[in-house]
Amino acid sequence: MNAITLKLGYIPLLDAAPLIVAQEMGFAAEQGLALNLIKAPSWSSLRDMLAFGQVDAAHMLSPVPVAGALGLAPASAGLSAVSVLSVNGNVIGVKQELAERMADAGHDFGFCDALSVGRALSEATTGPLVIGVPFPFSMHVELLLYWLAGIPGDLASRVTIRTVPPPLIANAIAAGEIDAFCVGEPWGTIAVEKGLGSLILPGSAIWQFAPEKVLAMRTDWVEAEQSLSARLIRAVWRAGQWLGAPGSADLASEMLGRSNALDLPAELLERALTGAMVVTPGGATRRAPRFIEFYQGVAGFPWRSQAQWIGVRLAQRHGKPLDAAMAAAASVFRADLHRYALQGHTDLPGASSKIEGAIRALTPVASESGALHLLPDQFFDGRIFDPNGLV
Repeated sequence: MNAITLKLGYIPLLDAAPLIVAQEMGFAAEQGLALNLIKAPSWSSLRDMLAFGQVDAAHMLSPVPVAGALGLAPASAGLSAVSVLSVNGNVIGVKQELAERMADAGHDFGFCDALSVGRALSEATTGPLVIGVPFPFSMHVELLLYWLAGIPGDLASRVTIRTVPPPLIANAIAAGEIDAFCVGEPWGTIAVEKGLGSLILPGSAIWQFAPEKVLAMRTDWVEAEQSLSARLIRAVWRAGQWLGAPGSADLASEMLGRSNALDLPAELLERALTGAMVVTPGGATRRAPRFIEFYQGVAGFPWRSQAQWIGVRLAQRHGKPLDAAMAAAASVFRADLHRYALQGHTDLPGASSKIEGAIRALTPVASESGALHLLPDQFFDGRIFDPNGLV
């Protein structure tokens, strides 16, 4: 049987790994698929490529389908998130001059305590602070704003957020256009390697289990092609399982670094895959357990409550009714299609929504086999998000 070719768009980031691995390791072929992977120059162009049918599916920022459903983005086509491709994987960094001021004031670059890092950053900046992010509708923005709002003092009021494509973060620092950044790896690490900045916090220190990227499809396409889309979901899920296995980082980083994939040094990619981060140009290292997650803790499951957390935050900033935003957000994280694709292939949670931020340790959850466990998902400030408490 000849393989069916699907066109998949992606941005050259570490968290595109499940798509690349699905093709390179033969998981797509096992499903009778061949993946034509197409690099996009920006998130807006990738969103439009998907909306206008130039690609069949895409590596996408998790808030983009939600923003579309809330009417906050071009509505050329509705988008559905059928799987979460990656949990976490972002890093916050500052230009080197600012890092040195933080160090002079006694900051130890502990890389784990979001509140203490925020205080150190606030004390080291007395004026405006420009932070670069890849896209306005992104988990980078949501994590930053959530974190800044929880830092004592006036830092949040002094911050301006500016859009900078991930590969241009280092250039923007060098040109004096931004003072800090929140970006997916390895672009933070590349800024460190160039001596332009230091890393101060992983995104996981703000929210331990944030849905970073999703596998997005046009809603009309996925509903018309449920069998075909299910095969792609299974191939990508299998790639995530392989990436999540102990000992995969060495081969994965080599594979992802190739010119036909991310075209980046494998040794830089391996840092994030293993959580062994180099945080300063001087070579200081920090461990960031579960810096990025592709499989463990049912990482690929598109929880409707995660979409609702995003939807509520977008609605509050843009003046949208919360009840309508909650419903619209939940509708685009397609737990139903994810279940359809993986039923009988893996254990899945019995519910499609949960209280976000309430899990403090590895916790069993109701599932078919009764053997499924969820990973900690706390927010740095200890708050919880209960979608049922808002409607």
